[in-house]
Amino acid sequence: MCSPAVAADRRCGGGLLSALLLLLLLSLSGCYSMDVLVPNKLHALNGTTIKIPCTFTSCYKIDVTKFAMNWTYQEGVNDTEEMFMQYYRKRGMVALRTDRFGDRVTFAGNLDKNDLSITLSDVQPEDRGLYNCYVRNPPDRIQGQGVIELTVVTELVPPGDSTIAVAIGASVGGALALLILSMVVVKCLRRHRKQELISEEKMEEEGKLEAEGVAVEETKQP
Repeated sequence: MCSPAVAADRRCGGGLLSALLLLLLLSLSGCYSMDVLVPNKLHALNGTTIKIPCTFTSCYKIDVTKFAMNWTYQEGVNDTEEMFMQYYRKRGMVALRTDRFGDRVTFAGNLDKNDLSITLSDVQPEDRGLYNCYVRNPPDRIQGQGVIELTVVTELVPPGDSTIAVAIGASVGGALALLILSMVVVKCLRRHRKQELISEEKMEEEGKLEAEGVAVEETKQP
């Protein structure tokens, strides 16, 4: 049996060894701190619904008593941020009604999967700007942040007009091809006719020469 001092030393040594093993496992797993994963840029078509994704990785599971998260919007880098969604311990993710978005923003993620994505419906040109996804998940010490730049585009050519344009283009292209083919055929016929005329003229000339030769021969005979 070891003395209390020896037992204490062994317990300390065991605790130190466990801590070192934990640090080794964390280093091997690549889990050092929180990472927020978002696309840098998104393009949305005016009037449609778009999903704005945001997920995060952490060494720790979400503790609802300490977890914090919110979404903010700003027109530009130097503009003031406007919060439009926030996490509440008892209510979960709640969309905050704002003059800009109204009730067009809804939570589309899954906290169990560290997914904090949202959807924005009836996208308007005024919705373009920067969308910030902030996450805090203690005991991670660092607050994670993801920034997405949203660009809103309009459809310049409606689908119907596009179809008509394609049909017109095909018709014009077909007519042009027929015209070129007709010109080639006419040119070939003219060339062929010209060759026939040259052949006929040559044959007539040769016939005349042959007749003149015969006449000369007959004149020379006594």
